[in-house]
Amino acid sequence: MTDFGQRLPLDQIRDGDRIDLSADRAECAAIADRLGLLSLDRFDAHAVLSRDGQKVRATGRIKASLEQSCVATGEPVPAHVDEAFDILFVPEPKIGRADEEVELGAADLDAMFHDGAAIELGSAIVDSLALALDPYPRSAGADAALKEAGVLSEEEASPFAALAALKSKLGGSGP
Repeated sequence: MTDFGQRLPLDQIRDGDRIDLSADRAECAAIADRLGLLSLDRFDAHAVLSRDGQKVRATGRIKASLEQSCVATGEPVPAHVDEAFDILFVPEPKIGRADEEVELGAADLDAMFHDGAAIELGSAIVDSLALALDPYPRSAGADAALKEAGVLSEEEASPFAALAALKSKLGGSGP
């Protein structure tokens, strides 16, 4: 899925190429929809490409202004992302059987497969934005809404809080 930038043909990528991407209004709307955001007002990225045969490394930075939905109230939570990325594009592995497993090491965690013809840089950068988002955005009213719903805070739910409550129930003053 390319909703940001273009497919970059491998035969046109040169070592040291710099790519600057800036999402227009329609691309911002498509990315916001893909990531479940309330809005994406700005999304820019730059990448420097290095090439070693069929492997392409893209290092750069993403910047975004957006709004997420509060996990407790649904209210808009504004956020700004300014995050570095390092993505390695490698050829899709040739697998003998469909049920054969491919093992990836720690160095392969930010690796994306390409089809041997082009890389999907824009889509990979959108994935980097998704990883940079707060998974549990909270508005200023989140704590009150959670308390009203009967959700305990971390302090109230801790084992020590339970022991303190038991101690006060039993009327013990302790050591």
